[in-house]
Amino acid sequence: MSVRLILVGCGNMGHAMLDGWLLSGRLVPGEVFVVEPNEALRERAYRLGVGTAASAGELPADLDPTLVILAVKPQVMRTVVPEYRRFAARSAFLSIAAGVPIATIQEILGDDAAIIRCMPNTPAAIGKGMMVTFANAVTGAETKAFVRELLESSGAVAEIASEDLMDAVTAVSGSGPAYIFHFIEGLTQAGEAAGLPAETAKLLALQTVYGAACLARESGEQPGRLREQVTSPNGTTAAALAVLMGDDRLTKLLTEAVEAARARSVELGK
Repeated sequence: MSVRLILVGCGNMGHAMLDGWLLSGRLVPGEVFVVEPNEALRERAYRLGVGTAASAGELPADLDPTLVILAVKPQVMRTVVPEYRRFAARSAFLSIAAGVPIATIQEILGDDAAIIRCMPNTPAAIGKGMMVTFANAVTGAETKAFVRELLESSGAVAEIASEDLMDAVTAVSGSGPAYIFHFIEGLTQAGEAAGLPAETAKLLALQTVYGAACLARESGEQPGRLREQVTSPNGTTAAALAVLMGDDRLTKLLTEAVEAARARSVELGK
């Protein structure tokens, strides 16, 4: 039985990516099998029209996937991956488990296994994600192209030349949405403290972050140049930036936060 993809784990990220692939037409439901032990999550995947199974043992014996996607928690990788060793000779593997190096997966599947590691983020759920990949030397160009085509339906895709950089990727784009959400929370609370009604403060914060991000993406200008264009000498924006940029306060805080996340990613990979 020939399918293009087995998705192992269909939690929030796995389901979001699968939904995007189907909606974009990159895959059709008949090309996908989902393995998910949780009944509610498995039922959610089933409603998309894909094949489902509660465990690897329930998969059809003649299944011949192009790609096996490992979308499970890092701490269960050593338990889950061995169940898919039978596919390693013919199929490529894509892992989205944070902190788990390719060497760990290769140790289980064998040195000849084609493995790609990916760090996505949650905006992939609406096709606005950031996916960063690194492939081992065994992975061929055709497989890389297929994976990139899949991932592009969930957002932007970048490749890195060294897997050592994946911990930094995790700290910037993997965890990054949470930093932005917290910024929106803080800007909303600041607006309320300045006298705005709660709903108005929330709308202003959300739309300002959204609009500024879109402008930064679409204008082609450097963020620093866009900041300068908004900042009139001795004006209101300059007064606020004197607080945020004084002694590089915000940059230092973000650098410290990213380093904390990177260090934790390193720990998770041990």
